[in-house]
Amino acid sequence: MHPISLGLHGGCGTLERHLQSEADWAEARAHIVDALRAGWRVLRAGGAAVDAVQATVVVMEDSPHFNAGHGAALTEDAQHELDASIMDGATLAAGAVCLLRRTRNPVLAARAVLDSGRAVLLAGEAADAFAERQGLTMVDPGYFTTQRRVDALRRLQQSAATGALLPASEAEKHGTVGAVARDAQGHLAAATSTGGFNNKPAGRVGDSPIIGAGTYARDGVCAVSCTGQGEVFIRRVAAHDLAARMAYGGQTLEDAARTLVFDTLSSHHIGAGLVALGATGSPIAPYNTLGMYRGWIDTDGQLFVGTHQTVHAMGPAGA
Repeated sequence: MHPISLGLHGGCGTLERHLQSEADWAEARAHIVDALRAGWRVLRAGGAAVDAVQATVVVMEDSPHFNAGHGAALTEDAQHELDASIMDGATLAAGAVCLLRRTRNPVLAARAVLDSGRAVLLAGEAADAFAERQGLTMVDPGYFTTQRRVDALRRLQQSAATGALLPASEAEKHGTVGAVARDAQGHLAAATSTGGFNNKPAGRVGDSPIIGAGTYARDGVCAVSCTGQGEVFIRRVAAHDLAARMAYGGQTLEDAARTLVFDTLSSHHIGAGLVALGATGSPIAPYNTLGMYRGWIDTDGQLFVGTHQTVHAMGPAGA
């Protein structure tokens, strides 16, 4: 039996503390705890890592505090186009969807693609139609919209229209959620879900649904979910690069992740972060921005949550 463990991120570029009420910060942390406990229940019951990351991401997609599902970013046309992926490190099976507009939980659609075995990536209306045929919950696109995202889009577009060129925060520009897990059989899995970045071009697809760019899992090596400017993560094949540094370069998970985030990705002058888990040990969550929503349950069953520099020990994860 292997020590189980679970980690998540809710996107790098967390808001500055004064831009959100203490009540909102507390609720966001509570939703991170809820997400971790959802995945932990799967692992504690002897379930598969791929089921645990799915359960974790669903909770985050249902929260308005993260840029995935309810609370997702808006395109330049004030529409939602949602992306997600999931990968099973035991088999290298993967499923992904992009440009969804009606599927309530994109990660469930990605999992359905994985389970079908007929494709790895489905897009747009066809992906929504596939999800509907699988019996997944469909919603009006307005379900995903929150006032925070509407306001962020307005600020970005007004800035562009006036030529003010005010720098957008990382939190305004993008955001993602993701999870990694290791089950009692030692299998690894990863999942990622996002609304992309605010004011993105219609039809734009980032790294989150691209296996090897934003998501990757391989037993015996690592599971990783990334967050940041997706175009760079695609060009760098960032998630697979982490695994390659370990498998072929002999680096430890910690060294490979730090090099990727603070050297490789930082050289592009972008905000970047990830959550990763190896064949042994507890998750890590490096980032190079002001903060990153993140949390994990270590091999001792202790739960930790952070938004900025400080990480809060929350005690035992429970049954």
